Amino acid sequence: MSEPTTDRPPGKTAALSLPSIRGVGEMRHLGLFGALALLVVVGLITRPDNFATASNLVSILSLAATIGVITVGATFVIIGGGIDLSVGAVMALASVWATTLATQSYGPVVMAICAILVGTGAGLVNGILIAYGRLVPFIATLAMLVAARGLAQRMSDRKTQLIQSDNAALVDLSTTRVAGIPLLVYVFALVVVLGWVLLNRTTFGRRTYAVGGNPEAARLAGIDVRRHTMLLYALSGLCCGIAAILIMARTTTGSSTHGDLYELDAIAAVIIGGTLLTGGRGTIMGSILGLLIFTLITNLFILNGLNTSDQLIAKGLIIVVAVLLQRRNLKERAP
Repeated sequence: MSEPTTDRPPGKTAALSLPSIRGVGEMRHLGLFGALALLVVVGLITRPDNFATASNLVSILSLAATIGVITVGATFVIIGGGIDLSVGAVMALASVWATTLATQSYGPVVMAICAILVGTGAGLVNGILIAYGRLVPFIATLAMLVAARGLAQRMSDRKTQLIQSDNAALVDLSTTRVAGIPLLVYVFALVVVLGWVLLNRTTFGRRTYAVGGNPEAARLAGIDVRRHTMLLYALSGLCCGIAAILIMARTTTGSSTHGDLYELDAIAAVIIGGTLLTGGRGTIMGSILGLLIFTLITNLFILNGLNTSDQLIAKGLIIVVAVLLQRRNLKERAP
């Protein structure tokens, strides 16, 4: 990535050209498409009667939708040089808060708004602690993970809160289908498109690459690095709030157990998609392809009757391989 020049007057953002990032991203995408094609072939060979069915396709997309929305937010944070370990717990807190009897009495629209506000608020707290409190992102978001999960347990008394029948409009996101696909998948697709536009076609996206690639150069180019970092975590929290709406629609519940290990799945999808953990490089499309690879692996394990522990081992190995490949590529490109 070409760094912003430092000889510009303060207050003006340097124009950032990203051809190298996009070129690397396109090559990475080809590899990810190849991995997806290989997994499809494995599915067709091992479970030809179940894998290539419409119901299984819908199941894969529905499973990917909730984590996928979180993955979009995680992509921005990691490209910006940060990390967010609290996304699963924040989503659980948002779902619990939105399904309390007091909130449900105002109807599904207020429930959805509540989930979004809670998620965004938690993300904003993360951003303030990291950008202005100068806490390490790992520590700040780990603290939020513990606190949000604990608050969700306290609010729900460790009980699952059911969505009442008069709020069925929220559940319709999962049950209503257009062209055979649930509405929640279209919500996921909309978030992906908006995330892509924000990252690739706006100043916010260019600043995100700049802050993640070289914070000091970004500061000298006139970018308010602390403010931008705060906004990145608020954006991640917003995605958690939207994901809470989707998981409430899928499960018809709000629960403190929602989103368990979602942070690991989201971060792993981002890494597999080619985003550098050190920041400054990554794409939304790569993250979504990484997510689909993980989702297909989970689906194949379920169809073939393999247990959860085997899934976790396979995912762990994939993460290690992805990071090793990243390091190898960086060394090869180093002058």
